[in-house]
Amino acid sequence: MNGAGTGLADVEERVAAAFADRSKLKVPAFQAAVLHAIRALDRGEIRVAEKHGGEWKVNAWVMQAVNLYFAVTGMEVHDYGPFQSRDKIPLKKNMEEAGVRAVPGAVARYGSYVAPGAVLMPSFVNIGGRVGAGTMVDTWATVGSCAQVGENVHLAGGVGIGGVLEPPGARPNIIEDGCFIGSRCIIVEGTLVEEEVVLGANVVITASTPIIDVTGSKEVVHKGRVPARSVVIPGTRPKEYPAGIYHIPCALIVGRRSASTDRKVSLNQALREFEVQV
Repeated sequence: MNGAGTGLADVEERVAAAFADRSKLKVPAFQAAVLHAIRALDRGEIRVAEKHGGEWKVNAWVMQAVNLYFAVTGMEVHDYGPFQSRDKIPLKKNMEEAGVRAVPGAVARYGSYVAPGAVLMPSFVNIGGRVGAGTMVDTWATVGSCAQVGENVHLAGGVGIGGVLEPPGARPNIIEDGCFIGSRCIIVEGTLVEEEVVLGANVVITASTPIIDVTGSKEVVHKGRVPARSVVIPGTRPKEYPAGIYHIPCALIVGRRSASTDRKVSLNQALREFEVQV
């Protein structure tokens, strides 16, 4: 969503100009542009990144707006029943109208988008983050700033999807549709997890983590991207240092979910066949 044909062209232009020269934020029209962008993010009308023709495109100006929002808002005290916060960003409201189930302890900040049918257990969704329809964000899972989580995803207990705010235009962490992310997994530094991937418990993926496909006669190494329908477990590989040989973390692709079977059936098969801990 670059603004063309959406009525957001002026907003985009002013946000980009204010990011280049923050003194412009003293001008009401530029402040209003930032506030307009965050309101549109909150409603799901724009997003930080979106997929076109099989490729993910980052809307850098939207990420710029998230950064600028902290500069145009001040600290405020908010009361939520017996709880109180002091922050620059309030929480989302109108969960019933949005069609979202939010269990006590669920926190979604204003400027995030949670689609109808999503379920938030006691968890956290940060500004700029997006949670798709039918997705479960399980207990103590975190969706970081600008992270994009697709539809019908399960983020199991304690999953950490990291935030990416700078530099604007950097790819956020992306979890595509139909994925199962096992307990205590950590996804950071702009990782792309493609559709219907299964990550076993405790898989950690950073930009430099070797993601090694061991299903063939020769290993195939990926970085920053987990191929669609992969079944992944944590692993280690040896590396020689002056002091000796030590085993460093990696992720191992040990199989594939079948593209021809129902997602739930395929997931159950993957968990059984590959003995994936979740």
